[in-house]
Amino acid sequence: MSSMIRINERMVGEGQPAYIIAEMSANHAGSIDRALELIHVAKESGADCVKIQTYTPDTMTIDCSNEYFQIGKGTWEGENLYSLYQKAYTPWEWQARLRDEAAEVGIDFLSTPFDRTSVDFLEELGVRFYKIASFELVDIPLLEYIASRNKPIIMSTGMGTLEEITEAVHAIYSTGNRQLALMKCSSAYPAKSEGMNLATIRDLKARFDIPVGLSDHSMGAFSAATAVAMGASIIEKHFCVSRAIENPDSSFSMEPDEFADMVRQVREVEKAMGTVAYGVSAQEESNRCFRRSLFVVQDIAAGEVFTPENIRSIRPAYGLKPKYYKEVLGRTARCFLKRGTPLTFDVIDGMGESEP
Repeated sequence: MSSMIRINERMVGEGQPAYIIAEMSANHAGSIDRALELIHVAKESGADCVKIQTYTPDTMTIDCSNEYFQIGKGTWEGENLYSLYQKAYTPWEWQARLRDEAAEVGIDFLSTPFDRTSVDFLEELGVRFYKIASFELVDIPLLEYIASRNKPIIMSTGMGTLEEITEAVHAIYSTGNRQLALMKCSSAYPAKSEGMNLATIRDLKARFDIPVGLSDHSMGAFSAATAVAMGASIIEKHFCVSRAIENPDSSFSMEPDEFADMVRQVREVEKAMGTVAYGVSAQEESNRCFRRSLFVVQDIAAGEVFTPENIRSIRPAYGLKPKYYKEVLGRTARCFLKRGTPLTFDVIDGMGESEP
């Protein structure tokens, strides 16, 4: 069984309800009031945690307009990296207030740092765990610095080769920090079903023996619910008040009713998964009588031989189990048996009073 990690008061891992993260990202669209609203929306929609990102354009990249810093295709085609991060970042002066609002609402608060200065800032803010983005998976010095804070880490693995993921895990472990969960992720915005490769969740769990989740950039709830059925312990999904409020992340984010529906689907999947169980369940008990059993299908006189013509395996299940059919054939009846009578041991010569 994969080990667990503790996030605040929650144990996260095998056998526990999925921990659901609502990723605000750029969906505040530059408004702190909207950011505060999103915290309430996340709570009302069933999320366990609201997540932001801690960076500035200057901590993420440099202000340069040559070809290396232009985005050539995809959701942000035509953008310059620096200007994109100017639009998308969450001002650091907001973040203490957002943390306090989350505490007031009763939802966990999480952030993704992107460099050492943002880690230091979040330490001063008193964050209790960290998220590492897929694009930073290969920044081993940053991973070691985050891990040295000795707090739980949720790390996305989008684009990562097995070698890169293994190297990143070992870098975190090298600090003595073993509080780690991995997130399967497709770093496409939005991600398509054919590129999700959710089977990787099981493989990551088997290889690293730690909780594994899904950072989901696909549209709709299907991938998240499926991931939980495949053993995902954490679900992260971008969310917004409305996709009509334009910002760098709105086009692939869930609106509140969609997010709430995803949470419902995840919880229903968890109920359906249940535990390993055999036999008649409580909800099946009333239908148990409709199984097959041995019945008299023609009147049988005392001393008459049981044959395929006068006994059969039929519904309902008030007679002997059908497995005794061959053993009963050729024996004789102890008494008269009317058509429609369930066959029992006590009316058969040479058989015991009860099932052996």
